[in-house]
Amino acid sequence: MGRRLRQVAEEAAAAPEGRPTLKSIAFMMGLGVTTVSRALKDAPEIGEETRRRVQMVARQVGYRPNRAGVRLRTGKTNVISLILDTEDDMTGFVSDIIYGITDRIAESPYHLVVTPYSRRRDPMEPVRYVVETGSADGIIISRTEPADKRVRYLLEHGFPFATHGRTELDAAHPFHDFDNQAFARMAVEALVARGRSRLALLPPPPGLTYRAHMRAGFSAALSDAGLPEYPLGDLSIDASIDEIRDRIRAVAASRSPPDGYVSASGAGAFALVAGLEAAGQVLGREADVVSKQSTKLLRWFRPELRLVEEDFRLAGRELANAVMKAIDGADPAGLQSLANPSGVMPLTPC
Repeated sequence: MGRRLRQVAEEAAAAPEGRPTLKSIAFMMGLGVTTVSRALKDAPEIGEETRRRVQMVARQVGYRPNRAGVRLRTGKTNVISLILDTEDDMTGFVSDIIYGITDRIAESPYHLVVTPYSRRRDPMEPVRYVVETGSADGIIISRTEPADKRVRYLLEHGFPFATHGRTELDAAHPFHDFDNQAFARMAVEALVARGRSRLALLPPPPGLTYRAHMRAGFSAALSDAGLPEYPLGDLSIDASIDEIRDRIRAVAASRSPPDGYVSASGAGAFALVAGLEAAGQVLGREADVVSKQSTKLLRWFRPELRLVEEDFRLAGRELANAVMKAIDGADPAGLQSLANPSGVMPLTPC
């Protein structure tokens, strides 16, 4: 096997494309080309030990399928397109979700292509491009809306996809989401246990489904505690960090400011705390903040913050799994997952 492995490597280096082929791997292992091809695709008729050996050797010799050839033979690209708004990513959302997807597809034939877009432009453009050009086998989208027109379009065209977040459409589709309603309820309960009574929510932006989920949990918990909401007007986590800081500074300097805040994102929490401190307040004394986090930066930034982890690497793995199964034709109702918040870090009474 060692001699054949060296021979395959030498042949690959001398080949025009400089890479091994199914034929060269088959020669090295003494197997048929069809057997090697099926083993690399995890075909159930190939024994587990043979599949393991073929895949190990393919990795060792640096085998990569010729995507143009695969597309000609099968009509597939072996590409998953992640259509992602990459603006203002302060807290690792983009890198973590990409890490999770690539971790899940590492042992599959699929490759990830990130298609960035700006929220200031038509979000349908990148979706239409991928579908109309056939440049991917499946799509992952985020910033999901209740009646998301991208989801409608993909359903109408029968194109495999998964969404980061839910919709309110009648047709079932693959998704992964975080239980923001439970998060908001837990955050309010923690602040009330701390003795806080003037609570404000820095919410997701209007139009996104998880805003409605978070507001529902926040309002229900306030109602249970017999407390009103301290409104922040149209402020959301989509505002710039400068705007959030300045608006919170003005609110905190008012006569009867909030004494408890719930932030829908880590980036929002950074700006929120900056506003409180600019107004002369001390976190944990005049006011407490509970926030979602996806990075340890918040804990290092201010230990007084109360945090709930939202694992975007987990989200990436779940979305990759869902879209690959959707490509294979699995029932979308079985490709839906919801991550539960693990709990707010303890708050001691005032």
